Amino acid sequence: MTFDTTLIISQLFNGLVWGIVLGLLAMGLTIIFGMMGVINFAHGALYLVGAYSAYTSIMACTQWMGAATGSFWIALVAAPIAVGLIGMVVEFFLLRRMYEREIIYQFLLTFGLTLVIQELVTIIWGGMPRSFPTPDLLQGVVDLGFMLYPKYRLFVLILTPLIMLAVWLLLVKTRYGAIIRAGTEDRDMVNLLGINVRRVFTVVFSIGAAMAGLAGVLAGPIIGSIQPDLGNSVLLASFVVVVVGGLGSFTGAIAGAILVGLVKAVTSMLWAEASNAIVFALMAVVLVFMPQGLLGKR
Repeated sequence: MTFDTTLIISQLFNGLVWGIVLGLLAMGLTIIFGMMGVINFAHGALYLVGAYSAYTSIMACTQWMGAATGSFWIALVAAPIAVGLIGMVVEFFLLRRMYEREIIYQFLLTFGLTLVIQELVTIIWGGMPRSFPTPDLLQGVVDLGFMLYPKYRLFVLILTPLIMLAVWLLLVKTRYGAIIRAGTEDRDMVNLLGINVRRVFTVVFSIGAAMAGLAGVLAGPIIGSIQPDLGNSVLLASFVVVVVGGLGSFTGAIAGAILVGLVKAVTSMLWAEASNAIVFALMAVVLVFMPQGLLGKR
């Protein structure tokens, strides 16, 4: 089997783009786990809601104001905000009551929430796939000199790392980020300082949920269509990324996402039928030889 150089480079770029989107999703998971100690099995469902919210926003804006109004750009902002607000509601009314209980209760709650959200999506939007349009401004290809590459994927490759950097700076370099990290280490001490830790955790879960929603928006034009079971496979992939990179590590989530994206891209060229299995095999190898992940703490 032979491949030309342009095809290989293009496939590697595709793997990098998909890995970056997974990294955004996995970073949201990492924030929620690292700051709150919660393994959120509803993260894929929030990704799903983000994709469908964006789709609805695009269709509504196109119908009411015309295609020239930049409906995708409205959706790019509106959908993550909507999912972030949903995250606030979930944390405030449901998850907050599970912090002091065994982790199995968090698992059952978030897994049950996944099923509920998936059924609601099916009821509201139907079970058939919905075509997700690429914004007019980003249609077509760009000449990179060594190959032609889709404008939209290049846009995702540039925008997503900037968003990750902004979130990292918020959590690591700001006073509010210091409060979040302090609340993770010693909740009682932060409460004694007059800071409402529960409110902080609500914001943290909202940020993680918004990142999942944003990943859903960005992935829509790449996938081309969305359907109610969209969140299941991406949830598994994001957990693989988190495990490979290191549970609770921001930089590990990014490194794991890039590695998983590139491995899937290469194996899709060589043995497409086994590409998913090889990704899980990669996770197994990391767990055996580096149980803490690539950049996780022992």
